[in-house]
Amino acid sequence: MITVIALIVAGLAAGALASSLGIGGGVVFVPVLVVGLGLEQAVAQGTSLAVIVPTALIGTYGHTRYKRVDWRAVAPVALGGAVGALIGARAALAADPLLLRRLFALLLVALAARLVWGMIRPAATDR
Repeated sequence: MITVIALIVAGLAAGALASSLGIGGGVVFVPVLVVGLGLEQAVAQGTSLAVIVPTALIGTYGHTRYKRVDWRAVAPVALGGAVGALIGARAALAADPLLLRRLFALLLVALAARLVWGMIRPAATDR
């Protein structure tokens, strides 16, 4: 049984990481909901998308106060994101749950590798 306290802790972690590091809260929410709290992958993804709305709004407010939002980029990126979300939601609902979980894990590994490569590469070119 999922406890309210566990959900609040997951929300705190995802909100803090999303706002401070600029990552999507789903990078934290989905693994916590699947691995930590035992939800199915598709349910965790849908739940993550629903709870990211208030997290994103409050994080955006905080960054706007310090003029760290490029508002000219928001509309085109949001439009592409909305269309992509429609396509992605249909694909996720049609996908095998195990495949969905593996694809999400692969995305996390690829993102982590890209971040590590970005840290190593500039150090190698400084020599």
